[in-house]
Amino acid sequence: MTRSAVVTGGGTGIGRAVAAALAADGLDVVITGRREKVLAETAAGLGPRVRPVVFDVTDPGQIEAALAELPETVDVLVNNAGGNTDTGRPAPSGLAGVRAAWLANLEANLVGTVLVTTALEPRLARGGRVISMGSIAGGRGGGSYGAAKAGMRVWNAELAVRVGERGITANVIAPGLIEDTEFFGGRLTGERRAVLVGQTATKRAGTPEDVAALAAFLASPGAGHITGQVLHLNGGAYIGA
Repeated sequence: MTRSAVVTGGGTGIGRAVAAALAADGLDVVITGRREKVLAETAAGLGPRVRPVVFDVTDPGQIEAALAELPETVDVLVNNAGGNTDTGRPAPSGLAGVRAAWLANLEANLVGTVLVTTALEPRLARGGRVISMGSIAGGRGGGSYGAAKAGMRVWNAELAVRVGERGITANVIAPGLIEDTEFFGGRLTGERRAVLVGQTATKRAGTPEDVAALAAFLASPGAGHITGQVLHLNGGAYIGA
C-alpha cells in the first residue's frame, strides 16, 4: 500500500525539496501553503504523486475546512511552514509592538505546527513519522523567532512520548544557513553570508536538498528508533543539544 505524506509550506525552498524527495521514495504527497498559484505550479513540476491543498496553518478554521482534502491516513507529516516574521519589518515600537512581534513569530512557527499536528494526529498511521522544522536559532538565540523554535523542541519531546506506543516517531530538524529559500526575503548580504559560512566546519552553506535528505531518512523505516530528538543540520556551525 502506498504511503502518504503531508508537507506544510511545501511550495518553495525546503518544503519543495522535501516533497520531491518523499515523492521520489514512492510516497503520495500533499503540499500545503497559503499561495494557491505557487502550490499548483510546484505540484505540477513535481509530478503526479504530488498535489496541492491550500490553507494557512495558523488558522484553525482553514485547517478544519481542509481536512476533507487531506489523506485519511497520514504516514509522514512534515511541519515546514513558518519563517521569521520579523524579516523586513521595522523594530517594534512600545510594549504593544513588542508583544505583537513576539506573538507573530510564535503563531507562525510554533502554534501553526501544533495546530496541524493536533488536527492530523488521529490520522497518523501506526509507525508514522512527524518531522518538524526547527532552526539553529532555537539553540543559540534569535529573538522571538529563536524562542518559537526553542519551544518546538519541548513540544516535540512531549509529542514523541504521547505517540510512541503507536510506533510513531517525532523529531525536529534544526537547519543553519540554507540557501535557495525565501527565509531572508532577499536581504542576506554577501558580508553576512560570508560570516555564516565561516562559522561552519564544512565552509559552505546548506541546501534544501541537504534538509530533504535528512527528512527522507527520518521518514523511512530505518529511522524507527530515533524519536524525541533535535537533529542539527548546520555544517558544524552549532554543536549542542
